[in-house]
Amino acid sequence: MIWDTELTRRLGIRRPIVAGGLQWLANAPYVSAAAHAGIMGFITAASFPDPADLRAEIARTRAACGTLPFGVNVSMLPKLVPGDQTEDIFRLIADEGVKVIETSGRNPEPYMPLLKDLGLTVLHKVPAVRYALKAQAVGVDMVSIVGAECGGHPGLVMIGSFVNGAMAGEALDIPFLIGGGVGHGSQLMAALGMGAAGVVMGTRLLVSTELVAHEGYKRALVAATERDTALSMQSVRNTVRTLANDTTAEVLRMEAETPEITIQDLMPLVAGKIGRKAYESGDVSRGLLSAGHALGLTDRIEPMADIIARIETQALAAQVRLSDAVQMAEAAQ
Repeated sequence: MIWDTELTRRLGIRRPIVAGGLQWLANAPYVSAAAHAGIMGFITAASFPDPADLRAEIARTRAACGTLPFGVNVSMLPKLVPGDQTEDIFRLIADEGVKVIETSGRNPEPYMPLLKDLGLTVLHKVPAVRYALKAQAVGVDMVSIVGAECGGHPGLVMIGSFVNGAMAGEALDIPFLIGGGVGHGSQLMAALGMGAAGVVMGTRLLVSTELVAHEGYKRALVAATERDTALSMQSVRNTVRTLANDTTAEVLRMEAETPEITIQDLMPLVAGKIGRKAYESGDVSRGLLSAGHALGLTDRIEPMADIIARIETQALAAQVRLSDAVQMAEAAQ
């Protein structure tokens, strides 16, 4: 298929799909696999807290991508450690010649003058249209709106992707992407029909061969269904959707029994280093392992290019169905 949307034109990619940043997982092999599959991938800066390591990963990715574009994801969530290096990270990214960043976590307004001066294209991730409107007002180039079905942080308002898409098509002037539970070509076509420039995917791509994670972890995702996620940490206003496991059960028990619980109380269970061990060992019983409803679509482990090719084939089938329905409607008039 020949794709021509604001996303493909602005980012220089062949297919209107973004592989969003993934803590500990979105590195050079994953991001370059996305690039070669014709979509945009983002290195997750937070996975490389040492600036020298981030520079090295950008260099590794560039070597693997050649002339194909890629970006860097920067989470602006307040850290539980002193100091904020966000501005330094933005400068490092621009200095390394990267042109596109994916931001999330909080209002990017304080950083927009710097980002414009650095010549970076800003794709800002939000959980609902009202935040997308604010991001548009402060000058971001594009927004991705991830609904309640998404893995990771769906926000506090929990609006579904289908509703977000329809509302965004009416409300926004800048290009927008739809994410949250997206993992099939028919969803891509539906998003485009609602006015989106493309979609963002996370969970669906976790079973790609190139993802540097234990085979047991990927097999667990293939075996899981859309019913195998859990929402936790709502009591500390940091809602997260993850693979249901022993940790989510314990966190939910603690939240129910201790209304005044704090995030510090939960850290021994939810610290990122615990989840990272699952990616290394394949034991998915512990840690908060981000996963959304697209688990229902993760049916096999296969190369990234094959996943994207299947999605494109599904999109073509959806386009044919839509064309047939339109012809039938016209014939009935």
